[in-house]
Formats: sequence, structure tokens, C-alpha cells
Amino acid sequence: MSADAHRTLLDVRDLHVTYGKVEAVRGVSLKVASGTIVSVIGPNGAGKTTLLSALMGLLPAKGELAYLGSPASRLTVEQRVARGLILVPERRELFAAMSVADNLELGGFQRARSRERGWRATIDEIYERFPRLGERRAQLAGTLSGGERQMLAMGRALMGKPRLLMLDEPSLGLAPLMVREIFDIVSALRSAGVAILLVEQNARAALQVSDYGYVLETGDLALEGPSEELAANPRVAATYLGKRVA
Repeated sequence: MSADAHRTLLDVRDLHVTYGKVEAVRGVSLKVASGTIVSVIGPNGAGKTTLLSALMGLLPAKGELAYLGSPASRLTVEQRVARGLILVPERRELFAAMSVADNLELGGFQRARSRERGWRATIDEIYERFPRLGERRAQLAGTLSGGERQMLAMGRALMGKPRLLMLDEPSLGLAPLMVREIFDIVSALRSAGVAILLVEQNARAALQVSDYGYVLETGDLALEGPSEELAANPRVAATYLGKRVA
């Protein structure tokens, strides 16, 4: 285990996000350490996507945000990406009329612009991790299946060499077998040294794969704790896992 295995990458304190007069996220505090997967579960409308958008700098927010030990609230989206904080959005936002290979190259744009040597070699690493993308490298992104589009969105994000990868509902709209495959990939990314902040409605899958979890309800953090403990919590089990815990 590396020396910084438990170093805090992201430290969020008392985060507030407001749409007009509506406060969508209220006083949220959370941490993500190196080598971990942290999940945020909760119902539709709880503020999960809003939270990730604020952390990425896509929405204005109040509160304290530290990344890699330094204040990050004033960083632009581009600066956050350059420092290895990367978001895979819920809608995946691929370029449908471009090939798989071209979408991946765009994911490495920041590294190419900074003239980083060897950035293209990462594409081969992506094809090794996602063999299906390698088989479809010349295919237009808009013709891929839902699971393949999710793989491409994740692969494009990995082109930026993230230290912390934020995933917004990666299982959305996917068949059960593909959901299992996507979460296997998420686990493998942690093993490869990528920390992950995972927002998911599929609470069962999220808690199975993560180390620590937060429950977000109507903009507030309702519960938090090690994922195994949250899964055994009667309230979480009844509300999100569809079962009772004696």
C-alpha cells in the first residue's frame, strides 16, 4: 500500500448550492481519500447531481472545498480537470457523430494542449481496460449500446488521468448484466489507484462496491458511515434496499 493510500483528496465542508430561491444542497460535508470509493445514494431530486456539478465547478456554491490539500473553490472547471478532478455526467455527453477513437482523443485534449509527452499511449490502456471499445474504435459513438456508451464516457474521462473520478449514475438505464460489468470496472479502477466519488440511485450496487457512503435526502445529509454499516442500517435497508433488517 502506498504512503498516501489514505490521504484525503477531496474535503468538502458545509456546501450550499442554490437555484434561485431554492436551496438544493444544504450544509453537505464529505471526504474522499486516495484508494477509496465513496458513494452518495438517495432518491430522485435529493440533490446528488447538483452536488457533483458544484464540486466540478459547473454550479456556484458556498462553503469550503479543498482538493489535494489546497483550496479549490475558485478553480475553474478546466483547472480542476488539469489537477485530475474529472466528472462523468449522468447523460454521458458523448459526441455522437464522432468515432469512439475521436471521443477518446478529445478526452486527452488538456494533456495534449499542455504538450504532455506520450498522452496518446493512454488510448491503448483504455482499449485494454475496455476491449469492447477497441473492437468498435472506428464506430460512431451514437450507434453504441447504452453500456458501451457508458464505457466510452468512462474511458474518455480516464484519458485525463484522474486522481479522483466522479461518476453520476453510471448504471442508469442499463440492463442488470451490464450494471454488474460497469461496477466491476469501477472496482478495478480503485485497484489501479483511481479514487471514485460515486453518485447512484442503485443503492445496493453502490454500497456493495464502495468503502464509505453518504445518504442524501432533499439536499441534506441524512446518514453516513462505512458502506457495510449503512447497508445494515434498518432505515437504509427498508428505504433503499427493499428489505427489513432484524
